[in-house]
Amino acid sequence: MSFWGAMVITSLLGAIPLIGNDVLFLLWGGYSIDNITIYRFYSLHYTLPFVILIVAVLHLFFLHEFGSSNPLGVISKFDNIPLFPYYSLKDFYSIIVV
Repeated sequence: MSFWGAMVITSLLGAIPLIGNDVLFLLWGGYSIDNITIYRFYSLHYTLPFVILIVAVLHLFFLHEFGSSNPLGVISKFDNIPLFPYYSLKDFYSIIVV
């Protein structure tokens, strides 16, 4: 079943003009879907959540470190709202509700 699913989804890339067949060959690892293709997709599905988690943590770190900007470009420490407790508690409440 995973072979057919991979065949249908990846064959959509073959419709890209000029480079579609080359992209498809690189993605499949050959001229058709084989075990290597399934292993690549499994590896991608396994590692992608960890990459997203790392990027989200880095984003929160830099947001906490430097703060967010505003559209007017006014730089004032008096107008800032601290990340903790206001936004942290709001995000925690949202997670609990969901």
